[in-house]
Amino acid sequence: MVSLRHVNAGHGRDGKSLYGLKRRSGRSTVSKIIPGLRIGTVLVLAALFSPGAHAAVTAAEALQLTTTLTPVGAERAGNAEGSIPAWSGGYTAVPQGYRQGASRPDPFAAEKPIFSITKENYRNYLDKLPEGAKALFAKSADYRMDIYPSHRTAAAPRWVYDNIARNAVRAHAGPSGIAYGIEDAFGGVPFPIPKNGFEVVWNHLLAFWGPAREMHLSNYVASADGTVTLSSSYRELADFPYYDPKAMAGSLDGHYLKTLRIDDGPPAKVGQGYLAWQPLDTERNKFAAWRILPGEHRVRKGPSLSYDTPDADAEGYQNLDEYYVFFGGLDRYDFKLAGKREMFVPYNNNRFYTLPVKEVAGPQHVNPAALRYELHRVWIVEGTLAPGKHHVAPKRRLYVDEDTWFAVYSDSWDDKNRLWKFEIGRAHV
Repeated sequence: MVSLRHVNAGHGRDGKSLYGLKRRSGRSTVSKIIPGLRIGTVLVLAALFSPGAHAAVTAAEALQLTTTLTPVGAERAGNAEGSIPAWSGGYTAVPQGYRQGASRPDPFAAEKPIFSITKENYRNYLDKLPEGAKALFAKSADYRMDIYPSHRTAAAPRWVYDNIARNAVRAHAGPSGIAYGIEDAFGGVPFPIPKNGFEVVWNHLLAFWGPAREMHLSNYVASADGTVTLSSSYRELADFPYYDPKAMAGSLDGHYLKTLRIDDGPPAKVGQGYLAWQPLDTERNKFAAWRILPGEHRVRKGPSLSYDTPDADAEGYQNLDEYYVFFGGLDRYDFKLAGKREMFVPYNNNRFYTLPVKEVAGPQHVNPAALRYELHRVWIVEGTLAPGKHHVAPKRRLYVDEDTWFAVYSDSWDDKNRLWKFEIGRAHV
């Protein structure tokens, strides 16, 4: 199984460079490796493809999830050159001596880079790089991508695959439109065979993490002079009602994610906390949040934790809808699907999470030696400002991994159509 955290890099509006780093440690309470996980047969899954009203795809189309597509909707075959392998079930082996809750070891620690992309040769790979990476190569002489062999490690439990098969023929937009919400989906991505950009973004928001998790996160901000500062540190408990194995379509309370966090650093923030609920339909259930400040000794209703509200954890340089590369409401944008492309993306970065911050955070960007990049296929989604809406980044481009549905990159432009921010998602096995 694959989870995600991200590093955000960009340029301040004053023209100075800055970037931020979000690090996780701790445990993922139910995201365990499942030994012996295998893909079912067409005969087993065919019974799941019973179409309902407003089906996203036909039952005949959904059967591709047992043939040419993986159970989550990725292309099962590798590429013609062999540089992207065929999907064979993902990484499901339990490492020898592994204890649930411990840091996951790097299964590819012995591998060496096949080659590196640098300032000198990045123009040879422009079609496989996001715009933000191109800008960093042009700006920084020491920016580098080390390219490793590709491994399609993504895997999920059998019940998640079964739910995805059901969602394929029944999930649909909510009454106010797909920009606001979806219905008749649970326990798996809603649109494994997407027809538009909104469906891809919903898949990203509802990608599989597990029913719950507990972890510790720290945010660091690197200023233009190279100073790296801890901006927040907290323990987070997250509950995913959407992935409750006992859930059924219509049984949810309208929220797919509920998080509780309590700050433990830096000293000025110790004891602060909030509870936040993310709705499946923002017209039916608004974003809900509550905050506690130690000096007040009471809980207050908090502001909406979405859209372009500045994130205090990142000293305001990051917006709340840039959490996990993209997070929260979709309705500020018109998302269009721009196809699929082979790209060099951060992948299988177990080693990244084991390194101390001083070995990860460089003065202008993350230390290239700390990261692993592989060639994978990603969906490209273009987001432009929706009519009558406002956002500080009126244009965004998301790059979404086909195997996990997690966004691995985001490019953002300001209101003068200048590339402004570049975000990178770090996935591990």
